Amino acid sequence: MHALAAAGIYLVLDVNTPKYSLNRAEPKVSYNDVYLQNVFATIDAFAKYDNTLAFFSGNEVINDDSSTAAAPYVKAVTRDMRQYIGSRNYRKIPVGYSAADVNSNRLEMAEYMNCGSDDERSDFFAFNDYSWCDPSSFKTSGWDLKVKNFTGYSLPLFLSEYGCNTNKRQFQEVASLYSSDMTGVYSGGLVYEYVEEGSKYGLVKIDGNTVTELDDFNALKTAFAATSNPQGDGGYSQNGAASKCPTKSSTFNVDSDSLPAIPEPAKKYMTQGAGTGVGLTGSGSQNAGTGSSGTATAGSGAVTATSSSTKKGAAGALRA
Repeated sequence: MHALAAAGIYLVLDVNTPKYSLNRAEPKVSYNDVYLQNVFATIDAFAKYDNTLAFFSGNEVINDDSSTAAAPYVKAVTRDMRQYIGSRNYRKIPVGYSAADVNSNRLEMAEYMNCGSDDERSDFFAFNDYSWCDPSSFKTSGWDLKVKNFTGYSLPLFLSEYGCNTNKRQFQEVASLYSSDMTGVYSGGLVYEYVEEGSKYGLVKIDGNTVTELDDFNALKTAFAATSNPQGDGGYSQNGAASKCPTKSSTFNVDSDSLPAIPEPAKKYMTQGAGTGVGLTGSGSQNAGTGSSGTATAGSGAVTATSSSTKKGAAGALRA
């Protein structure tokens, strides 16, 4: 983290690991105190760094219409993380969800993560998008419709992954993403991905201590160099109002606005701390621990007491 800070790089961290994460097929079982303990411990490990910009509560947990039944659990984890950060007296590190590139329920999921009482709403919403495949344009790619569909959305919104590699990548989308085409609605995005892992998305190849810049690295560098930084506030929506919760449909299988209550054994972490996390080790949490025993009441995720933890860092929150 110090090396990243020295290079002026901020981190947006997914708090999940393959073994400690929600299971979209069994979200009720996998939402348990063992899972939350590791999530909270991960927050503890990274909250102390000034260059921790934000946390993802999940990434592509919902990847089709049928898995939208997991949405209340994704939202519950987001609520719990925000409450933990406040209860442990950390600075306001934003928490939000990174959605999959699923057109049929993307907008509904965004509205869902922004509806309800303030303690239930996310600090931001992000989604992965690979629809701009060079050579293309703002309209040909359909990005103009993604601006239209999200105009007026009151949470900070950005692309958590972009960079289609169907054809040779020129990153032409950078010019639109950071211009008046999109800055009134979107707050930029994250290119996928830095290190080449065999999928041909990598910007660099790492072999031991040797880092080799690939063609895509130079293409992205060129695109950024040719694009001016956005000016002012971009004309973003300032009302901050909650969205209306979406109704159940064939593409969004959530029939209630209520969320599961935090598992009883996990409540103590708010005041006592989570202790040590397992990192990338451990036996896993998806079939372990105690799950939620009921439905949360609106406002139950608000911070009512704080620990003696010291506030650390000075990076501003995306939503106060």
